[in-house]
Amino acid sequence: MRELILNAAPGITEERKWRKPTNPDGVLAWSSNGLVCTGEVYKDKVKLTFMHGAALPDPAGLFNAPGTGATRRAIDIHEGGTVNATAFKALVKAAVAQNSGKAKAKVKAPDTKAAPVKLLSGGNPQIAKGDGDAPVAQYIAAAPGWQRKACERLDKLIVRAVPKVKKAVRWNSPFYGVEGQGWFVSYHIFNKYVKVTFFYGRKLKPMPPVESKDPHARYVHLHEDGVLDEAQFTSWLKQAAAMPGWSGH
Repeated sequence: MRELILNAAPGITEERKWRKPTNPDGVLAWSSNGLVCTGEVYKDKVKLTFMHGAALPDPAGLFNAPGTGATRRAIDIHEGGTVNATAFKALVKAAVAQNSGKAKAKVKAPDTKAAPVKLLSGGNPQIAKGDGDAPVAQYIAAAPGWQRKACERLDKLIVRAVPKVKKAVRWNSPFYGVEGQGWFVSYHIFNKYVKVTFFYGRKLKPMPPVESKDPHARYVHLHEDGVLDEAQFTSWLKQAAAMPGWSGH
């Protein structure tokens, strides 16, 4: 029977439990996410008790021991007796699967209700600093009204122009850069437009149209009407990504 158990559940844990002076060898026990069954030797039989046998399918009628309680079920094997090996292995597999299901049920499901994103002045989402696609996607998803579509459009244009672009959120704004070269463009939501910042825009040809107090930067303002020369914008993106960017963190 031990061989059948180990064959049915190769990863099962086998040990001796409940040793005491009157039973120094203890009781054989097999576990997988909790007790599966025990094996006890008596003068006239061997008893295999399944801890949650009452919940297991037993079409072959293997459980034959009386008085095993509300949840337990046992198999008594007497001298000369036989047990259907295929049915017994199926019983062991069912017990292991049941324990696995109980173990998963005890794991508390994560809280999928994310706290609403706070919108700052101008409707700009407040997103924690982070690297990768996730914080940028969170920023875009939280953007209000037409600004969300504008941000989605910008993100697609940037990724299309620079397929290996590196993304992050800094100072509540999506940043895009090239690994090892720094950031080349960012954008930020205001009430009347989305401000796109080329950190070294003065080096671009032609320069983006909106001036900046920063001696290196130039801006593009994307308004609700959606007017944007995508060909020119893509050219600026490719130029900016090809030169050393801003290394601010």
